[in-house]
Amino acid sequence: MIDHQPYQLANVNSHEPQMVINNTTGLAKAAKAFGVPTILTTVIAERGGLLFPQITDVFPGQEVIDRTFINTWEDRKVVDAVKATGRKQLVIAGLWTEVCVAMPAIQALGEGWDVTVITDASGGVSVEAHQVAVQRMIAAGANMMTWLALAAEWQRDWARADQAVALTEVITQHAGGSGIAFLWEQQLLNTPVPRNAG
Repeated sequence: MIDHQPYQLANVNSHEPQMVINNTTGLAKAAKAFGVPTILTTVIAERGGLLFPQITDVFPGQEVIDRTFINTWEDRKVVDAVKATGRKQLVIAGLWTEVCVAMPAIQALGEGWDVTVITDASGGVSVEAHQVAVQRMIAAGANMMTWLALAAEWQRDWARADQAVALTEVITQHAGGSGIAFLWEQQLLNTPVPRNAG
């Protein structure tokens, strides 16, 4: 998770800012539910602000790596933390899509990493900036997904009950209409069938 900070959010114009916060929080909670190693990073936090508390609250006590490099993938501490996970796939979300997401995504792709970008937990300074960045990353070989689609792929089967309860909680809190529809479905399933008075 890259640079979800007040300075960057203040100039996100590709998405409604509250939606970015919600989707980023949903992504963080889904990653935690599935035990996906998550690296948290900021750029010059003393000037740009701290990582959104909605994210750090999901990972209490976890170090947020603060950088000076614009391209996160040029920061050795970040790259070492990613490599220490032992994973081969990077899932990236961040602000701004055209800079702080595209630069590390394209460099990591060039080094052979499998990169997926979560487009709705990212945002650019304009709709055009976000869309052009997405096109650049696709051309470089990146996969594009939304946070809920990624969470569904992690779950794969509702019979996998260990994470289903945690994911359902994330969906009810962060998936908008889908979460509300689920709650309604649960209400209907728990509603006794009316007796016939006749």
